[in-house]
Amino acid sequence: MPQPRKYESRAQQQAAYRKRQALSQQELLSQKGLPALPAIPTLPGTARWSAMLAQAHTMLSAVAQEMQTYHDARSESWQESTRAEALLAKLERLQESVSQLDDID
Repeated sequence: MPQPRKYESRAQQQAAYRKRQALSQQELLSQKGLPALPAIPTLPGTARWSAMLAQAHTMLSAVAQEMQTYHDARSESWQESTRAEALLAKLERLQESVSQLDDID
């Protein structure tokens, strides 16, 4: 016994597919805490970009804090080693990146 058609035409099937894809993308953005994309793709997503920059700033700041805590928790002999110097160099570059993000806003 053949199954009844869910959609009367191929066009309706494609429209339903596009609608499901749009809802899926919107749900993904909301899970990440980002505002929805603009209705017209050529319009700037200023609010969305600001939210993404804020997330990047938060993550980079957290990484910098963890690196500093890791360095401070190590022994004094380790802190004088070349590995510690390499870690501090990375930490310094990371802190520069965070300050550059501050300048973007």
